[in-house]
Amino acid sequence: MTPKVLDEIRIKENRILTLVEGDITERNVDAIVNPANSYLQHGGGVAAAIVSKGGNIIQEESNKIGFVKVGSSVTTSSGALPCKTIIHTIGPRMGEGNEDEKLSKAINSCLELGLRKGFQSISIPAISSGIFGFPKDRCAKILVNEAIAFLEKLDKLSGNVQVVEFCILGNDTIEAFQNEFTNLKRKLKK
Repeated sequence: MTPKVLDEIRIKENRILTLVEGDITERNVDAIVNPANSYLQHGGGVAAAIVSKGGNIIQEESNKIGFVKVGSSVTTSSGALPCKTIIHTIGPRMGEGNEDEKLSKAINSCLELGLRKGFQSISIPAISSGIFGFPKDRCAKILVNEAIAFLEKLDKLSGNVQVVEFCILGNDTIEAFQNEFTNLKRKLKK
């Protein structure tokens, strides 16, 4: 499936938030985000696809890292994937408590890590909305609003991050993210 740009929002003159329909493992960006579990065992969902296409080196490097707490992020190499790096971000599972706050921490930790590493482009899936059961509309609202807040606080001199994209699959998830982009555009016009 060829990735398709569905929407974008310009923040200042040099920052862009983009909504893409496609397979995150095919994105040629500085970093893709893997919505991982705390043990970095990539056995299901997007994580399994990343290791399947990128190679066992991703799981081997993850094994060396070990346990990562919810809301935190770490990096590994990308193996055979076209991106330069993988940011493994630990989102919450529904039912564990404080899920909204934990998802906010997760998106901010991956964006801050990308900033520290000097990345210009980061592709993010709908963290926690798959096998972790986070409601898609709440996920989209938190991720999009946190990404906008992150991009707005950067100025030309404070970071390289220029493009944050949400790479999404599935009609329900795409619709949830498209609704957030539409709501955000309305707010920005006011």
